[in-house]
Amino acid sequence: MGPDTPSPEQALLDQLAERLVQRLRERSWSIATGESLTAGLVSSTIASVPGCSAVFRGAVVAYAPEIKTEVLNVPVELLRKGIVTEEVALALAQGARSRLGATVGIGTTGAAGPDDHDGMPAGTACIAVCSPSGERVRTVHITGDRSQVRHAVTQAAVEAVLEILDARE
Repeated sequence: MGPDTPSPEQALLDQLAERLVQRLRERSWSIATGESLTAGLVSSTIASVPGCSAVFRGAVVAYAPEIKTEVLNVPVELLRKGIVTEEVALALAQGARSRLGATVGIGTTGAAGPDDHDGMPAGTACIAVCSPSGERVRTVHITGDRSQVRHAVTQAAVEAVLEILDARE
C-alpha cells in the first residue's frame, strides 16, 4: 500500500459512510452526532463523503461532562450513575438530534484507553442511534489501541444507523 492508499479498515469505513449518506438522501433525512469517545471521528467520517451537506447537520464533541449537560441536555443524574452507559449514549444521540435539528442522532461514549474510564475497562463503548423509526443502543467491547477502538466504534455507529435505514424499507 502506498502512502495515499487507505487501510482495509478505512476503506470499509469510507464505503459505509458513502452508503449512509446515500440512504439518508434517499429518505430526505438528516443526521447529527453527539460524540464523546469518538471525539468527532463519526462526524468527520460522514463529512468526508462528497454531497454530505445535503444530510449532515453538524456535531458536538462533548468530552467534558459539563458539555454533555449544558450543550446536549444530558441529565446530570445520568452522569452521576456513570458516563460509560447506554443511557448516556442515548441521551447524547437525543441531544444531538434535538439541538441540531436532525432526523437521526448518533451518540458515542466509552473508554478508548489505554486506561479504564469511569470504572469501565478500556475498549468498552456505548453507541446509540435515535430516529423516527426507532432506536438502537448497544455496548461493544473492542480490543486494540486507542485509535483502533475509536475507529471500530465509529464503524459500529454508522452500521447502527444503516440498520435503522434498512429496516424501514
